Amino acid sequence: MIVSILREAGYVEAILGLSLSYGTDMETAKKTAKRLAPKDGGHNKFLESIYLWFDITAPRFWWQEADTYRLSTKQSESTMHTIQRRFLQQDDFEYPICTGTLHSVNRLIEIYQKTTDADDLLQIKSLLPEGFLQRRIWVMNYKTLRNILLQRSTHRLPQWQQFCAYVRSSALHPDLLPNANPSDQDTFLKFPVS
Repeated sequence: MIVSILREAGYVEAILGLSLSYGTDMETAKKTAKRLAPKDGGHNKFLESIYLWFDITAPRFWWQEADTYRLSTKQSESTMHTIQRRFLQQDDFEYPICTGTLHSVNRLIEIYQKTTDADDLLQIKSLLPEGFLQRRIWVMNYKTLRNILLQRSTHRLPQWQQFCAYVRSSALHPDLLPNANPSDQDTFLKFPVS
């Protein structure tokens, strides 16, 4: 799994909006933002104005879970176009797959490249393991990111732990995000992001 933040935007605008709500200056609003960030029920709605763009290459099984977070948008490589361009290799997967499976998928790709028959493409997609790596640009706001950190920091999939550790170490405004649980620290060290 590879994760990087491409861009963050909206912090100044969110703080300005918060200063308008409270009739304060920007410096006071920054302090208010830190106090309100952990509060739900509309108190931290300013987090919805701060956006991050991620570039993530992750296995399909991780993307299925990421789709839970609907207050975001994704643009991705098309599986259909990716798998027909070339034969797949072990490094196209999060974990090594059975050599026989890889051979079978590549044989179907070879057939599809000759026929371009939709049924052959469906067979490839049906046989493709969930560990197949797919790259997406994922856009979300800090409020959605806050929910992810609260819900996924100690998730049993190491990819979620990687993602959360990376965000905490790389986001421009970590003071607006939930702190790591002390028990997470060892896990973060075990699963560094590539």
